Amino acid sequence: MKLSTGLIIALIVMGIGGGCGFLVASANIPSNLPDIQPALTSHIYDIKGNEIAVVHAEEDREPVKSEEIPENLKKAFLATEDVRFYQHIGIDYRGVMRAMWENISHREVAEGGSTITQQLARNAYLNQERTFSRKIQEMFLALKIEHRHTKEEILEMYLNQIYFGRGVYGIQAASKYYFNKNVKDLDLNECAMLAGIPKSPNHYSPLNNLEEAQKRKAVVLQQMAKYGFISSSTAQKTAKQEIHLVQSAPREVGDAHYFIDYVKQTIIDKYGDDGLYKGGLKIYTTLDMDMQRAAEEAMKNLPEMNEANGLKQPQGALVAIEPHSGYIKAMVGGRGTDLFNRAALAERQPGSAFKPFVYAAALESGYTPDSIVADTPFTKYGWNPQNYDRSFYGSVPLSSVCAQSLNVATVRVADDIGIDKVIKYAQDMGISTLVLEGERNDVNLSTALGGITRGVTPLELTSAYCTFANKGIYAKGTPIVKVLDKDGNVLEEYPNPASSRRVLKEETAANLDSMLQGVVSHGTGTRANIGGHVAGKTGTTSEYHDAWFVGYVSDLVVGVWIGTDDNQTMGTMTGGTLPADIWRIFMKGTGH
Repeated sequence: MKLSTGLIIALIVMGIGGGCGFLVASANIPSNLPDIQPALTSHIYDIKGNEIAVVHAEEDREPVKSEEIPENLKKAFLATEDVRFYQHIGIDYRGVMRAMWENISHREVAEGGSTITQQLARNAYLNQERTFSRKIQEMFLALKIEHRHTKEEILEMYLNQIYFGRGVYGIQAASKYYFNKNVKDLDLNECAMLAGIPKSPNHYSPLNNLEEAQKRKAVVLQQMAKYGFISSSTAQKTAKQEIHLVQSAPREVGDAHYFIDYVKQTIIDKYGDDGLYKGGLKIYTTLDMDMQRAAEEAMKNLPEMNEANGLKQPQGALVAIEPHSGYIKAMVGGRGTDLFNRAALAERQPGSAFKPFVYAAALESGYTPDSIVADTPFTKYGWNPQNYDRSFYGSVPLSSVCAQSLNVATVRVADDIGIDKVIKYAQDMGISTLVLEGERNDVNLSTALGGITRGVTPLELTSAYCTFANKGIYAKGTPIVKVLDKDGNVLEEYPNPASSRRVLKEETAANLDSMLQGVVSHGTGTRANIGGHVAGKTGTTSEYHDAWFVGYVSDLVVGVWIGTDDNQTMGTMTGGTLPADIWRIFMKGTGH
């Protein structure tokens, strides 16, 4: 049975009118459409501006402006998708009539007849189901989009929204994925190939089926010639040209994934998930990839004692920070394939690595490196602290108490000045895990020896030591240099005045620095001695659960922690052994 043109038109008018009335009545379409904002890919760069990661949700998309899009690419899409784009008002009634005839003939939605504006409406606001009601919604939205935007804006949004297979959305991402080029650099051959993909992204992707993709490219070129965008001879010549594909390979970033994950979480905390995964941010980080590689190499010296949760033990962490700026230059958060970043998240007992906070508070309270402290038996509240070797050394200058890491003398100092003062200085230098209230808390003298309720993270402890290297000024550790929004505006930039503050008098910092140099030159940390101005402190917890060395030179503070995930003993490993060795290996690897 054949239907007259008049009847077809009547059906169309009735369908559109009835459908639009239904939609308005049911309020399924908002009166004010939200702006079309595609999910934009964010980029992460190292300190030298080299890209080290891209971050996106399910859609990999990079928007470009209309002026960056080659005319050949625009014309290829117009020729194949909507040649009357500049003449219609969002709905092409000729196309609708043709589609309606096909749909009635097949008794299903077999032909779309969608304009570019309708496709944009569908991709931006609707699902992809093929029903008459969804088709009417699409038309209604297209009219609203055309009322709000210019043709150039609509075409630009469409080309930045369309899907090209393999998780790639938008012409810029597709250009990079298939040809490793910016879209503005595409030639006619490449433009025609890309324009052919969206009709059936899986079937026409040249990486899935190059032969079919070449055939589809030829069709696009024929359409371009048909509508006068190019000559027939150019179409024929280009159809025969080979296509040179460059499939993007996954980036290999080694253990920098711990740092990258830390950056991601930092951004999410400030801008939310959508800010990171859909905001198109450009995140310039503090990471020095040369130092990062040196850190990864140094951490390969960890022994293999056993396994826990399928991971080699012991685990370890290394953090390197520039003390003046707080820039985190390298970070290793463990070994294995797990996502737990021990550098930033593992709260471990610091042992004697906590003692410099006692000495800093003492120096601020009037002590000097030459002040004499009694290293003799001490008892308070039934507690009898002991030195590592179970010996006592009598009257000892504070500098030697530090160098030899004498427990009893350190506790006497803390008792004299008050543990509250020690806690205050530790918190002023960024230690956030101290517990001040409750049945179990850290307001007691065992804190002076690093026996605290929750522990500290390698990142916070290393960042705190930056105060000693920076003449008493604490600069909060940061993985970020600056963050730009999708339009290139600076959202934040470091270092800034709010990220640093004076905690210790310069004289105090100088005296403490001298004492910590003694640890490396003739105390418990001699295996970290690389010559020159080197200072630091060892840390070992009871029963050898944790071993630390945190040390610094003038321009770099580095913390190394070793321990097991299940808190097992590590034999007789102390902070002055393997942690100091790894610290030295890393420093040598960075040229220090």
